[in-house]
Amino acid sequence: MSVESSPLPCSILLLAGGRGQRMGGQDKGLLEWRGEPLIAHLQRLARPLTNDLIISCNRNHARYAPYADQLVSDDSPDFPGPLAGIRGGLFAARHGHLLILPCDVPRIDARLLADLRATAHCNPQVPVMIRHGEFWEPLLCILPTALKEQVERAWQAGERSPRKIFLQLGGVALECATDDPRLANLNTPELLHPQAGMSE
Repeated sequence: MSVESSPLPCSILLLAGGRGQRMGGQDKGLLEWRGEPLIAHLQRLARPLTNDLIISCNRNHARYAPYADQLVSDDSPDFPGPLAGIRGGLFAARHGHLLILPCDVPRIDARLLADLRATAHCNPQVPVMIRHGEFWEPLLCILPTALKEQVERAWQAGERSPRKIFLQLGGVALECATDDPRLANLNTPELLHPQAGMSE
């Protein structure tokens, strides 16, 4: 299916702008998993779904640029958190919806993204987030870009929690199993390379 004929044309934002504290300060999106940078796994999944692939990054711009149609960076130098990258993506997006994916969930698959887009297609005016059990995943979501001013007002008022903002904006859930392996968050060296940890 072409981007234009899809049920919900989306810009896609890959979040790779964090400090990487749990990775010893390394740029997480460029760390290797199964022989490739994490960002490459997400880019391969996202590329067929959009003609507007955005990466939020705050360093190594030249290394990220080949994976994206456009790059955005935080307007603050102190790594203020994922909401800063989401703000940049919302204002840069060329489509009416923005699909957001963090760089450290390389096991997500096309089926999950199709389900997320279908849920957003049925709820086109509110955020749609993945939820497993009682746990919301606000960084695995689709936002109508029309909400960007409301997100910006919350930011300017000091709110930094994407989950809280998206729920206040009427967010709905795509329910997944509590132990869905596709949602594994590889945000520590041990999770990224479990065999290495076992051999030490």
